[in-house]
Amino acid sequence: MENNPQPENEEAPEPHGHEGHDHEGHDHEGHDHAGHDHDHPHQHGPVLNPECTRELVLDVPAEEVSRAFRTTVRNYQKYARIPGFRIGKVPDSVIKRRYAAEIRKEVIDGLLPERFNQAVRDLGVKPVGQPQVTELNVEDGAPLHVKAVFEFVPDFSIEGYQDITVPKPPVEATDEEFAHELEQLRQSRATIEPVEEDRALVDGDWAQISYTGQIEGEDEPVTGEDTLVEIGGKQTLDAFNTALRGARPGQELKAEVIYPADYDDAKLAGKTATYNVEVKAIKKRTVPVLDDDFAMELGAYENLADLETRVREHLASRKSRAVKGETKDRLFAALNERYQFPVPESMVQEQIDTRLDRGLRALAAQGMDTEQMRKLDFARLRLAQRESAIAEVKSSILLDRIAREENITVSDEDLERELQLAALQTREPLETLRARLTGDGGLTRIREQLLREKTAEFLYERLPG
Repeated sequence: MENNPQPENEEAPEPHGHEGHDHEGHDHEGHDHAGHDHDHPHQHGPVLNPECTRELVLDVPAEEVSRAFRTTVRNYQKYARIPGFRIGKVPDSVIKRRYAAEIRKEVIDGLLPERFNQAVRDLGVKPVGQPQVTELNVEDGAPLHVKAVFEFVPDFSIEGYQDITVPKPPVEATDEEFAHELEQLRQSRATIEPVEEDRALVDGDWAQISYTGQIEGEDEPVTGEDTLVEIGGKQTLDAFNTALRGARPGQELKAEVIYPADYDDAKLAGKTATYNVEVKAIKKRTVPVLDDDFAMELGAYENLADLETRVREHLASRKSRAVKGETKDRLFAALNERYQFPVPESMVQEQIDTRLDRGLRALAAQGMDTEQMRKLDFARLRLAQRESAIAEVKSSILLDRIAREENITVSDEDLERELQLAALQTREPLETLRARLTGDGGLTRIREQLLREKTAEFLYERLPG
């Protein structure tokens, strides 16, 4: 599950001015704290969900505003270095004119945040995202007036969540799955060996061929040397099977191939090609015997029994993770369907950011460069991620509510283990990582994500199985 929306903060974020606000995206899916440098636009503006939006109007008396201006100006006077004046002796008028924007900002920062937080607490709601200031009047000697809108997590009943269940399949690996895993290991170590006896090609053989082909509508022929073709193989076209079956090394033959319309190679799909083929050799696929030698060749295994034990453990762990993940996803879907409530748009947009960031990292790992990424249709990509992002935000909100109801918490020890793991992943000194995450709010996000994971595990364990 990809639950990474803005956590529910008890304190309201500091209101910003008319220039809008930035959603600082974060990625904690799988606790991947590594940064990335994809230069792509997160093209979403400060759109809010009206069903989750409240408006605040704050007024600060002129006397307090003037006092804040005087204090700020005096602070600047102490340290301002302006040519023609001694430090501490710059006139008020010069300070106000030289540092007008800075003084105004400090006055706002000193007067608004705590008043804003207290007003939000009085409303009894939990804000998310950044407030948007729609009106702001601040002048020395006049009352400060501000109007801001912000989103909040809506209140709703989760009565009956304990009764919501989904099927809980067994997580234990079966003997058939274990046998299949061992067989895949054997097949992965198979080799293609020459056939020494003088005989014709039969099903199961591999023909080593050279060919020249002419494709319908193409001027240039296609050629291949020492190509391997499995006789009767699932990926081998019938025309090649028919032509090669019964042939011997040194034999030359023709094959006419009609490629199906849905053929994987678009250049060949629906076309006819004529090939001149020479059979070079017959080869046979040999699968190794499952024994102690095979086990020791694979790696640091003492014998076959040791390999089988490790395979069982790996298979059990993999199946458990997969089954648990799928079951939790079904449970989240059932919870989302049961409880209908509006979600803050800022959380949805941030979750879309997270999903896009993860997708772009995957594309970068596959070789896509920054210039190619800039050409992507981000508006279309954002729209395609929207429904999934809404579902993930709803799941996160529900998990937060259930955690409070069940008194589930994350200990400092839990958080410390996660930080140590993150430091190993990012190869960043632990204290450096801690300071960075504390400064950008990442520590809070990690704690909340751990809480959601812990709550999801609690709900999973409680399912009847």
